[in-house]
Amino acid sequence: MRIVSRLAAAVLLAGGAVAGAAEAPHLLKLAVFPFELEDVSASAGAIPPDDIDREQLRLSTEEARRLIAESGRYQLVEVGAVSDQTAKAGKLRDCEGCDARIAAGLDADQSMIGIVTRISRTEYAVTYKVRDVRSGAIVGSGQTDLRMGANVAWSRGARWLIQNRLLER
Repeated sequence: MRIVSRLAAAVLLAGGAVAGAAEAPHLLKLAVFPFELEDVSASAGAIPPDDIDREQLRLSTEEARRLIAESGRYQLVEVGAVSDQTAKAGKLRDCEGCDARIAAGLDADQSMIGIVTRISRTEYAVTYKVRDVRSGAIVGSGQTDLRMGANVAWSRGARWLIQNRLLER
């Protein structure tokens, strides 16, 4: 009798494990490219981006990737080895969706670019765009404005967007 009840328990556990595996959601593979700076301020031609700007872009990218990974809804695709010159130059925002083509080459389902637009030295907008790699269509986007802030607020803007726009969908 003990053997029968142990066998029945094992069958139930195995059946539950198979059912649980079948119900596991498919994680979208998302290629999150580094955030880019678009400077449209009056000083854009006179004051080039500096190390502080680059560090704040890096921190914004890290914050976005961390939140996305922790959400359990996406599987991040490594983009560090991308050899595309537009991506290396930080100009994906200007290439009319080439980020989707690059992400498709990385076996991703979607691509995401983040853009910090400097309007003045105290006004910024943080934007993200997510594209489907097969169609190139934008499937998600969001923007938040930072007024009377500094570039140290860029990651805060990225965090707010990811938490309140991307992950709310």
